[in-house]
Amino acid sequence: MTTINTTDGTCTPNDLGFTLIHEHLTFGFAGCELDNASFDRKKELRRAIDNLKELKDLGVHSFVDPCPMDTGRDPVFAAEVADKSDMRIIVATGLHTDVIGMPPYFQVMSVDDIAELYVRELTDGIGTTGVRAGIIKTATGGIPGVTKTSDKISSNEERCLRAAAKAHKATGAPILCHNDETSPLGRETLDIFADEGVDFNRVLISHACGVGDMRYYFEILERGAWLAFDRFGVETIASDKMRLASLFGLIAVGHDRIMLSSDYVNCWVGRVTGGLDLIKACPNWSQSHVMKNILPRLREGGVADQSIQTMMVDNPRSYFGGISATN
Repeated sequence: MTTINTTDGTCTPNDLGFTLIHEHLTFGFAGCELDNASFDRKKELRRAIDNLKELKDLGVHSFVDPCPMDTGRDPVFAAEVADKSDMRIIVATGLHTDVIGMPPYFQVMSVDDIAELYVRELTDGIGTTGVRAGIIKTATGGIPGVTKTSDKISSNEERCLRAAAKAHKATGAPILCHNDETSPLGRETLDIFADEGVDFNRVLISHACGVGDMRYYFEILERGAWLAFDRFGVETIASDKMRLASLFGLIAVGHDRIMLSSDYVNCWVGRVTGGLDLIKACPNWSQSHVMKNILPRLREGGVADQSIQTMMVDNPRSYFGGISATN
């Protein structure tokens, strides 16, 4: 049976239960670790534990934090939060985009060397922490309104995509792909993965909810990949009304290979440059937003509880377990 690496050993896909597929405990732009004087670790740890205890009370069992290694990932912090909140947490290996992460050290590494590092973090652990990554993060583009954006995959990003594909084939770990909503590159990402022989049933194209393009959604879903509607509450990029309209439409025509989340950041590392403005502009953005507000609106709109069960429980289990699911 497939096993999944968590901060506290392993679990099976059936153990996941109700899952938030894309949230963050810590996050910061590349270089934040060099300027962390403003990061009160004890205070932030207490806040993260309290936030995840709230999620636990709301019925969440598992929490996926796909923070790449170059943007404030902290597996020791994650492990302590998991232990003290009784939340199952899965952390990632991988690198972010040119405009968000990608330190020069990795820009000169070969695809095979990057892949070897990913495999090591998935099989042996992240550095000396003893925590093994359970998912591979890839990324293209930027964050609209916060960083530069791009309408093409850079050479660095392509090398990381190919490295992720090789690590996936070596370990079976699923891949979660950050995309820029204003210039989405999910189709191009799948083209590269197809060239590398990736199983699309293990590929999740993130931040799809801010795109609002049914052709884009259909092309990705019909190739066998998953969509993440995982930025609910980030209304500086797209309103929740637009995100919900797309979600209602997909469910109505039988497309339910979708997972929900908010991509919320519990603890910004560094001076939160750009992050603080985003928080102020998005008052509904929180890790409880999906449970408190989005799921009730889906039910009010006629979405059956079974469809919600599919998106929040069955689909994460299938994605991590490599179990085929069809619409």
